[in-house]
Amino acid sequence: MSDRPEWFAAKRYGYGSGRPIAWQGWALTIAFAAAAIFLVQRFRGNRLQLVAALAPVAIAFMIVCARTTRGGWRWRWGNED
Repeated sequence: MSDRPEWFAAKRYGYGSGRPIAWQGWALTIAFAAAAIFLVQRFRGNRLQLVAALAPVAIAFMIVCARTTRGGWRWRWGNED
C-alpha cells in the first residue's frame, strides 16, 4: 500500500481511473459534475468561453484522479496485472 490516498479504483482495462472507492472520490466527482453543469449554464451560447472555463477545471480533476488512483495511472490488460 502506498502513502498516497486511494480515492479511485484502477480501471481493469485501459488507462485511467475507475469509479470512486472512498467518500473523498465521490465528493470530488460530484463537485466536478456540479462545476461542469454550472459552467455549461453560465456560458450557454458561447462555446469558446465555456472551453476556456471548463478546461482548467477538467485538468485539475484529472490530476487529482491520477494522484489518488490505487496503483496510479497506467495501461492495464485485465486480470494479468
